Amino acid sequence: MSKKMPPAVRARAWEIAHHEMGHYVVARALGFATGSVSLTVTMDLRHHGGASVSLVRAISSIEAMKQHLEARMIVLLAGAMAQTLPAKSSAGQRVDKSKATAILKGEQGAEQDYAKIRELQHLLRNLLYPETDPAASERITAELKILTDRAWQRTQDIVEELSGTITELAAALVGGMVIVEQWGRAADTFEVVLTGQMLERLRAVQAIPVLHI
Repeated sequence: MSKKMPPAVRARAWEIAHHEMGHYVVARALGFATGSVSLTVTMDLRHHGGASVSLVRAISSIEAMKQHLEARMIVLLAGAMAQTLPAKSSAGQRVDKSKATAILKGEQGAEQDYAKIRELQHLLRNLLYPETDPAASERITAELKILTDRAWQRTQDIVEELSGTITELAAALVGGMVIVEQWGRAADTFEVVLTGQMLERLRAVQAIPVLHI
């Protein structure tokens, strides 16, 4: 069933498409296996999005575990940062750090990413500083801030480097949205699913570079 997407719905779809493709593109760049990306937006602007990222990895050392945790934090941060990118691709795109922070700590679904990030930060800090006194709260807070700042800056660098790819794939996601037939009531939901196989065939996906944290 075809129906033109209202401007407000399209604007919300663009934001969330950037968010999910931020997760997807950065995950691939950091070596995670990826699958499908989905997006649903209703006429009253409720939404749901998802990017399938496999957490299965061979980890044979503590050092490999540290790198995995840092990479996973970057992937989680990438969604909120990518959501702040302009809808149209242009040279020198920058993320809005204050807006990204608000998204992570807000009520748009990204707070789940933030909760995961906080847990991973503590786990990584525990590995880096195994001799920590649990009562040394000021030292622990300072160490967590160092990890947060490092992950935040690296995420910003990667998202801005790959902003053109993120925007191109977000456009493909929004462009594939169709309104869902609702039996017995008015159709009010636009949705799309790009499967892993569909995404793998796109040149933009094939061209995603391998990056290191």
